[in-house]
Amino acid sequence: MKKSLGVKPYLFPMPVLMIATYGEDGTVDVMNMAWGGICASNLVALNIDEDHKTAENIKKRGAFTLSVADVDHLAEADFFGIATGNKMPDKFARSGLHAVKSEHVDAPVVEEFPITLECKVAEVQRSAGNFRVVGEIINVLADEKVLDEKGKVDPTKLNAFVFDQFQNGYYKIGEKCGQAWNSGAELMKK
Repeated sequence: MKKSLGVKPYLFPMPVLMIATYGEDGTVDVMNMAWGGICASNLVALNIDEDHKTAENIKKRGAFTLSVADVDHLAEADFFGIATGNKMPDKFARSGLHAVKSEHVDAPVVEEFPITLECKVAEVQRSAGNFRVVGEIINVLADEKVLDEKGKVDPTKLNAFVFDQFQNGYYKIGEKCGQAWNSGAELMKK
């Protein structure tokens, strides 16, 4: 039997994404966010509060990078979700992580995160109190240590983790359990 829980943002897993931007003065700002992801083959969507420093930076610079956090940097990733750039402008420096300027967009690339999407703003949407940024993926950077022998990203090497919206936990992504567009193929024959 199922129990009604009301209106809740209960999907699992939720990504742990790091949005990196430059402030007006060139300061690196990184924000941890879960309410976003791929929305087309070359587009990402980010749903963030418009009062975040990151939102202000995106509006002014027209670009951002989006990285997957890994377990080795869980504390720093969580810190980026706790601290606000509006009140703590040196939060990136406090993290001890390192950033370089993207070669493709006006945004920083955090060197420690294993995969980074370099994005330029394609569209900004405002509705029902939401601020949504649609970004065009200009390039993807991947640390060589997460690539397989064919040069593709191996998810098992990312050491990524996801967010649990139910109880606010983080969970390491586990082993492969099936093959997309194949595991259910036998049911097509019925």
